Amino acid sequence: MEKAMNDFLDSLICRQTFDTQDLINDHPPKFYNGNKQLVYDICCPPGCNHHGQLAFSRWYAMVLPEYLSSLEHQTDISERKGYFEYEPSEDSTQMEWYLNFAHYELFFAYGSSLFAQDEMQVAEHPALSSLREALLDSKIKSLTVESQQPTPILIRGVERRCAISTDPNSEQGRPFGLYGNNFGRATSDAIEQATKPLNPPTITNIIAMEAPAGGRGYYSMAQIEYILQTAFTGFSAARIESQLELPQAPSLMIHTGFWGCGAYGGNRVLMALLQLLSARLSQVNCLVFHTSDAMGSQDLATAQQILDRDLVPDDSPVKVSDLVEKIHAMEFQWGFSDGN
Repeated sequence: MEKAMNDFLDSLICRQTFDTQDLINDHPPKFYNGNKQLVYDICCPPGCNHHGQLAFSRWYAMVLPEYLSSLEHQTDISERKGYFEYEPSEDSTQMEWYLNFAHYELFFAYGSSLFAQDEMQVAEHPALSSLREALLDSKIKSLTVESQQPTPILIRGVERRCAISTDPNSEQGRPFGLYGNNFGRATSDAIEQATKPLNPPTITNIIAMEAPAGGRGYYSMAQIEYILQTAFTGFSAARIESQLELPQAPSLMIHTGFWGCGAYGGNRVLMALLQLLSARLSQVNCLVFHTSDAMGSQDLATAQQILDRDLVPDDSPVKVSDLVEKIHAMEFQWGFSDGN
């Protein structure tokens, strides 16, 4: 185990720890949208205290294992029909992580009117905006992709200071919800009604990684392998960070969803399938997949069926390169951007 840990740590690019209060004081966020400023003012009023430390780490792409064997590890797959709620775990031996559907420039649009998954997460975890400013000031690279290679970023221990309702609600002034461009069009009254401060704040751990964007036609073998390697690296890094936090072999739970399937136009079944496979390869104990609706449930079920029936039907070890070839032969096609 020690040798394996050292091998994985060779993939570490950098790690930096920040005191959250100092981070907020020394690197205040820069907002270019009044609604974003309003959310921040609600969850971080003048004089409020910020607690704990925030651990930032960035990772080189890790080499995929040669074989997958179901006998070595099974990942429990759990479906949640809603979106991320960041419920604190009551199990002290469990480390939970949540995906950030990142841009290659970490949190680059946090201060804009945009409100997709990335920006929602930063709005609810305001120290992330100060983290971006601190990284820019310190010249530490904040890239989740560099030289066309994935370099996922992990952030451990960030406070979640508010919950923002994004569902359509005409009575509260958001008839079309707040997702995407609707956030910037909303009135200040609608933003105030949608934003609930959390006191005390909860703590979240985040995996930020960018999916490929804007492809057309069938996925190539190289694209499939790239997606698999990105997710494997992010999930494996979360396992390492969890072991550093809880040396007594913590149980690793990762929350995800249809990563790269909104503005980036990814194929929902394929992106779910590759995350399910990555979770097994990186020995995640539980992958919680947030499907959001009935169609999402169906897409996840299809992905799980392909993995269990067509790719890994028994306990025999199978070469990962063969799995990639089989997935490529299924001729998954790119979808379309949702415009947000």
